[in-house]
Amino acid sequence: MKRIDYSSSGNGQTLKYVSLVTLTVQNALLGLSMRYARTRDGDMFLSSTAVLMAEVVKLATCLSIVYVQSGGIIQLINELDKTIIKQPLDTLKVCVPSFVYVIQNNLLYVSASHLDAATYQVTYQLKILTTAMFAVIILRKQLLQTQWLSLVSLVVGVVLVQLAHSDEKSVANIAREQNRVLGFLAALAACVLSGFAGIFFEKMLKGSDISVWMRNIQLSMCSLPFGLLTCFVSDGEIIRNQGFFFGYDKFIRYLIILQAGGGLLVAMVVKYADNILKGFATSLAIVISCIASIYFFNFVLTIRFVIGAILVIFSIFLYGYVPKQNVIIA
Repeated sequence: MKRIDYSSSGNGQTLKYVSLVTLTVQNALLGLSMRYARTRDGDMFLSSTAVLMAEVVKLATCLSIVYVQSGGIIQLINELDKTIIKQPLDTLKVCVPSFVYVIQNNLLYVSASHLDAATYQVTYQLKILTTAMFAVIILRKQLLQTQWLSLVSLVVGVVLVQLAHSDEKSVANIAREQNRVLGFLAALAACVLSGFAGIFFEKMLKGSDISVWMRNIQLSMCSLPFGLLTCFVSDGEIIRNQGFFFGYDKFIRYLIILQAGGGLLVAMVVKYADNILKGFATSLAIVISCIASIYFFNFVLTIRFVIGAILVIFSIFLYGYVPKQNVIIA
């Protein structure tokens, strides 16, 4: 008879639910914080520099983790040399998702500028659809019937959410002009880029023995030149006149850390949780965003929005659900 290590199992369960709660809070806070940062009074910070600084924070964090795991600075340098310098072709491949992620993160700021936090949170779930499409095309993945049904439910839900506020004017107490069509198109483009980059990165992870943290170091190091180029192409004049950190304060620094932590949290959740729990975290984040938007952003909850959000939440659970197969043990 196989002996079960309950202490070990208990630790696994603890890590699973800690990662679940952390991802839920991060998902909800990021959408709300980005919306607040783009609509509050005062000098508007440059989203391009915020995206770049998030990559710097992520790089520093991953380097610290690999440093602790490797056991010293010499070992860390050897790991970086072996993984990045001595494998130039592999590093060049990482540049593809790196560039895509930089563009995607800039588009998310555009979307947050023009969509309320609840609508932004629901619309961005279209990344499930784009990820599934690229998984079929690139990884040759076979989807279950329930997963196809969930994708249909997802699209219908997002359409209802967008229609729920399509005829409304911008909220009166928000000074900056809102363009819901631009916000939706930015979110849609970000979903397409997220799906492609995620599947491309997954293929790279599964095709090598390089750790997730080292892959993230590669991603961030490749993202830095792309991010810097984006800063000076899109906001070069403002940076020259006002400075790189124009509009920054404590809240923007908090937002950068929150955004940087998102990618690292996903790695933790993938390791300790499962699809159902990830779906629960995302769904709960949508609910939290809706409630918070009502109180903080004067968001008007309509029947059409509620039905659309329910369909999106249903699709998240349905996509992650895998029917159990009967296994005969000899």
